[in-house]
Amino acid sequence: MSINADITDTGGLNSGGPVKITRSTKLAALPQPPYGFGNYFTDHLATMRYTEDAGWSDPQVVPFGEISLHPSAAGFQYSQSIFDAFKAHMQPDGSLAMFRPDAHVSRLNRSAARMCIPQVDPAALIRLIERLCDVDRRWAPSDPGSALYVRPTIIATEGFVSLRPAREYLLIVFLSPVGDFFAEGSDPIRILASDEFVRAARGGVGSAKTGGNYAAAMYASREAADRGFSQILWLDGVERRYLEEVGSMNIFVKIAGKVRTPPLSDSILAGVTRDTVLKLLKDNQVDCSEEPIAIDELFQAHEVGELDEVWGTGTAAIISPIGRIAYKDKEVLICGGRSGPTTDWLYKKLLAVQKGMDNDPYGWRATVPDSD
Repeated sequence: MSINADITDTGGLNSGGPVKITRSTKLAALPQPPYGFGNYFTDHLATMRYTEDAGWSDPQVVPFGEISLHPSAAGFQYSQSIFDAFKAHMQPDGSLAMFRPDAHVSRLNRSAARMCIPQVDPAALIRLIERLCDVDRRWAPSDPGSALYVRPTIIATEGFVSLRPAREYLLIVFLSPVGDFFAEGSDPIRILASDEFVRAARGGVGSAKTGGNYAAAMYASREAADRGFSQILWLDGVERRYLEEVGSMNIFVKIAGKVRTPPLSDSILAGVTRDTVLKLLKDNQVDCSEEPIAIDELFQAHEVGELDEVWGTGTAAIISPIGRIAYKDKEVLICGGRSGPTTDWLYKKLLAVQKGMDNDPYGWRATVPDSD
């Protein structure tokens, strides 16, 4: 790892030992909006290492730089790696608050269990991320719709070629100021339902946030993009009939006034934004349920004028309206190609909670301690 630094201090980590902080002496100029998504990276990153003897240890915040791995590291050779992602938002009082970091760290550990990666102490990891966010808080955007994207990643680093779980791992957390995920911004997107390609099968790793899932989806996603679509709408791997996910998002539909989303399974990622949206809907007495949704049902509902709205939910996209869905030789226009009232309300409500402009009855916002 390349390091340009000469100032070191430590901050307490109640679980897992102290965090060593090495501050960069070469701070980058801050980018200006629009940021796009994932185009810029902050001055520092956080790391921890795992060995069988020491467990997870040596938590550090260091200057951002490249890492060095063995050519036969299991993360390279066998894709034994996972990640998660959430956002931190500037608040009206000038503080910085992470949104539901506990839920995301919990999901990271569920992914770890599925990929035979050692669990990380949640409190230790959250405090390490707090230290990183505090060191690089100057990067947090304050303009509407933007946020500081937090990406914890674990990769197997042990070098070997036999097929078994690794015994050594590296955890990295990096930050990126981000804006809109889609090129369309907050405008409705066009998606393609595919019964040719499958994202995940029951009994597989579809519910884990592992890089292999995303690599396997790239071919179909590229074909969809070449045809003018923003995302693929994945159907189930058995009957190729039931809705599962939309690319990087969970999917919600509103038919005849009722909101529905596919029930979770081991072929669907348990989205934290999905869970957040379900809580907001139920607390505001919106009729909603988790139940199977057949692709043909969407087109039938459209024919009789009952397909009210469709939207996706995810950390990156937040709430994304879906204006068109194509399937085989058919394509439907939803809500006149505009964002519907429920979609609009959810986007504004969720963003207001994240940015501290609305009440937070669940305690979803976690303020980053200011070391100054």
